[in-house]
Amino acid sequence: MAFDVARIRGLFPALGDGWIHFDGGTGMLVPEQVASAVSTAMRAPVSGPGGAFPASQRAESIVAAARRAVADLVGGEPDGVVLGPSASVLIARLADTLSTRWTIGDEVVVSRLDEEANIAPWLRAMNRVGGKARWGEIDIENCELPEWQYRDLVGGRTKAVAVTAASGAVGTRPDLEPITSAAQQAGALMVVDATYAAPFVPLDMSTLGADVVVLSAQAWGGPAIGALVFRDPDLLSQLPPAALSPEATGPERLELGPHPYPLLAGLIASVDYLAGLDDSATGTRRERLLTSLGSAKSYQEGLLDQLSADLRSLPHVTVLGAPVRRIPALAFYADGRKASDVADYLARQGLCAFADPGSCGLFEALGIGEVGGAVRIGLAHYSNGFEIGQLTRVLAELP
Repeated sequence: MAFDVARIRGLFPALGDGWIHFDGGTGMLVPEQVASAVSTAMRAPVSGPGGAFPASQRAESIVAAARRAVADLVGGEPDGVVLGPSASVLIARLADTLSTRWTIGDEVVVSRLDEEANIAPWLRAMNRVGGKARWGEIDIENCELPEWQYRDLVGGRTKAVAVTAASGAVGTRPDLEPITSAAQQAGALMVVDATYAAPFVPLDMSTLGADVVVLSAQAWGGPAIGALVFRDPDLLSQLPPAALSPEATGPERLELGPHPYPLLAGLIASVDYLAGLDDSATGTRRERLLTSLGSAKSYQEGLLDQLSADLRSLPHVTVLGAPVRRIPALAFYADGRKASDVADYLARQGLCAFADPGSCGLFEALGIGEVGGAVRIGLAHYSNGFEIGQLTRVLAELP
C-alpha cells in the first residue's frame, strides 16, 4: 500500500484557504487535474455530436471516454452508463420513467438510511400511480440497516428496491447481499445509491448485485455530473424513453439535451485521480482503481477509528451509532447544545462542518431533533490525523 496523504494533499489547491475541511460528505474539494481538464476542454473547439469535423468528433470522444471511465469505476459496461447533471436528477428521471408502467397497488421499498435523493422520487412515483412505499427501518442503537426485514418488505407487488451502499450521515455500509437477493426473487429492480461509497470503497456491480448503480462525481472531487450504471445495458432498451428524441437508443434514452462537455472532461480526470491514489497501483485503469480505493479504504479506516475514539472520549459528546462496516463519516451531538451552535463554534475555530436540525430523514428517525440536531463530519482523501486532533481539541474546549 502506498497511500501518501501528504502527496494527495498537494493535489488540492483549495486546501490553501487555511480551513480544516470536515465537510467531505457534501462533496470533496476539487483536485488540480480535474480543474485543469475542465478549463482545457473549455478552451478547445467542441461542437455537438454527429458532425464530420474535428470539433464534433471531439464531443463524441469525450462522451465515450466519460462512459468508459464511469464503467471502470464500478466494473460495468460503457453502454450501460447514463450521464446527467446530478445523481438526484437521474434518480428522479428513472423513477418517473419506470412509474409509467406501474399501477394501483404496486410497491417500492426505500430505507430510512438513505438520503432524500433516493427516497423522494420513489415516494412521488407511488403517489402518482396509487401505489405504496414500504420502509426499511434502522436500528436506532447502532444505525445499522437490518437485512432480515427485507424478507417481509419485498413481495410480489414490489417494483423497485432503493437502498444506499453507504450513509453519508452516519457512515453505515449495509449488507446488501440479502437485500439484492430478496429483490431478485421478487423480480424487482435493485437500485443502489453508491454516491457516498464510491470515493472510499472498491465497487463491483456483480458483487453489489445491483441492477442500477447511482453515482455523483462531486462526492470524490469531480464536477457536477451524475451517472446511472445499468448492469445489463439491454435493460435500457426496455424502458420508456425520457429523451427528447424518440429515436434515442442505449444510454441516450435517459439523457436530455446536450452534454456539458468540459464537465465530462473533468469527470474523466476525476476517475483518473481516484485511480492514482496509490502510488504503487499498476495495470489497467480498472485494476488501478481497485488497488487505489483499497488503499484509501485502509487509510480511512485508521483515521475513522482515531476520530471515533477521540470523540467518544469527550464526556459531553455523543457519537451516533456504531456500525460494523462503514465509510469515514459520522454524526454527533453535544449535550445541552444545538447542533447549529456547535457548527458555528467550529467555524469560528477554522473548522468546516454541517449541522442537521434532525427534522427529516435519518436523523428524524433517530429522534435527534429532540436534542438539538447533530453535526455531520465527513472525512476526505486529504484528511489527516493532525486535523482530527484539532477537532478533538476544539470540541474539548466547547463552551
